[in-house]
Amino acid sequence: MNEGRTNGHPTSTVYDGLRATIRDRGGALVVLVDPDRVDPASLGSFADRCLAADVDALFVGSSILCRADFDGFCRALKAVTPLPVVGFPGSIAQISSALDAILYLSVVSGRNPEYLFGQHVHAAPIIRSLGIEALSTGYMLVESGVATTAQYMSHSMPLPSDKPDVAAATAIAAEMMGMRLLFTDAGSGAKNPVPTEIVSAISESCSVPLVVGGGLHSPTQVNQRVEAGASVVVVGNAVEAKSDVRFLTELGHATHVAQARSI
Repeated sequence: MNEGRTNGHPTSTVYDGLRATIRDRGGALVVLVDPDRVDPASLGSFADRCLAADVDALFVGSSILCRADFDGFCRALKAVTPLPVVGFPGSIAQISSALDAILYLSVVSGRNPEYLFGQHVHAAPIIRSLGIEALSTGYMLVESGVATTAQYMSHSMPLPSDKPDVAAATAIAAEMMGMRLLFTDAGSGAKNPVPTEIVSAISESCSVPLVVGGGLHSPTQVNQRVEAGASVVVVGNAVEAKSDVRFLTELGHATHVAQARSI
């Protein structure tokens, strides 16, 4: 999934690499790096463990960011890893020229115009001037048993966790609007992950890659979402609590189902 740059512009796209990983491995494992929760001094060892465990990419961002130097953090992370570093922004402040790509998120599960389109107008000229690949993403918060930071900060009501048909209709609408990725997220610190019924309903209804994150704490949970139709799984809090190579490798095996079946 890695790519070079010429004059600040991608010579091949992160999106193409992501699609190739999904095709060849059956799914992609992404680790979410929260700049407020990872000590910059430990980035090198953390990145080495991710690489050794066959992680496919890193997302970086936070629903609420307290660190002042986001750009410096991204540069430090990019300096220690060949993995694609993709922005998962909680606000317009989370943009850096060091990013290989950025999720251009539209919170389609909510009705807050600022997160459907408003903030995007402010961010678009900056992203384009920096030459960052923008991945248009239909972002869907799913009820997880607790009020998450993402829900609070975006002023968005999440999709009901027991209504797969509502989730599927929302995803179809996002795909018809031209989104290249769909992202169902239970939110950081979620009590419950996105139900497999919702994952299945969306994957059966849409053709673009489906990203699933929030509340995933075990290889079994990860594998269940991949088998249900997730193309990409994102793990954050669980890796912060347990980032040894063995655990990361187990998450990778649970995600790379095509590779596992070929053994």
